[in-house]
Amino acid sequence: MTQDPYAALGLTKDATADEIKKAYRKIARTDHPDLNPDDPGAEARFKAAGRAHDLLKDPEQRRRFDAGEIDATGAEQAPRGYYRQEARRPENPYTQRGAPPGGNPFGDGFDADDFFAQFARGRGGGAGGGFSGAAGDFPGHDVQYRLAVPFLDAARGAKTRITLPDGSALEVTIPKGARDGQTLRLRGKGEPGYGAGPAGDAYITLDVSPHPDFERDGNDILSTVPISIDEAILGGKVRVETLSGAVNMSVPAGASSGQMLRLKGRGVETRSGKGDHRVTLRIVSPPRVDDDLKRFMESWRKDHAYDPRGGKETA
Repeated sequence: MTQDPYAALGLTKDATADEIKKAYRKIARTDHPDLNPDDPGAEARFKAAGRAHDLLKDPEQRRRFDAGEIDATGAEQAPRGYYRQEARRPENPYTQRGAPPGGNPFGDGFDADDFFAQFARGRGGGAGGGFSGAAGDFPGHDVQYRLAVPFLDAARGAKTRITLPDGSALEVTIPKGARDGQTLRLRGKGEPGYGAGPAGDAYITLDVSPHPDFERDGNDILSTVPISIDEAILGGKVRVETLSGAVNMSVPAGASSGQMLRLKGRGVETRSGKGDHRVTLRIVSPPRVDDDLKRFMESWRKDHAYDPRGGKETA
């Protein structure tokens, strides 16, 4: 059973949109599987929060869920008593087309509840268990699922499996460069048809999880790399993790915090091309400023002082 989306985020139904966003970001930070390799429950909490956020961040989707029109996976909910009401409806097409094999259940003594039971059994039995003949051949219903996808799997492409409510598994191929909210269509993987009718389709909506180090901007990947004071002043080579593995990036002498360097072709690959990896530098002071460094900087400042703010005073 899919967890209630509000419970997955630790919230109640009266939560605001901002509270939903903050709760999701908090769980994404604390329960990311990469940060909790020894906690098997972290991945489950992370994925559940991702599915919940994807459903509740859309005001219309949230309204429909609260109204009972869709379930926690985003799939349509049939109104309570719908099939029994349809069976009792005088203009029901089955009452006009004659009986299915085995007798006419719409004749004398027809019981709508009994018809509903037969109908339900037919749905569960696949193409061989429903009505047969031209009058009873109907395509199966489409089904909708939501799938939490790790950031790197979406960027690189991957194969995964969804476990369905009946215990069976559905293999899903995630294309390279898949985006958050993208819907994949799997033909013939929905509910079985009635009689000789074809099976419906499965629609998989992807919920791409955030990554602790990478962000995506179009087909570009963004990350921040810390560098030391001496690397900023003198330049050098620093190790940078990219989608395709670690590379050594050249830092120019005199680099500043906030400066952006570009690694061509190291971004996300899609049919439209391949993006770049944009690296923002962040100068980090040593954990302890010792006497040698302090004396050196005092001496340097005495003869080389400069104003990086251009003479502007800050409040």
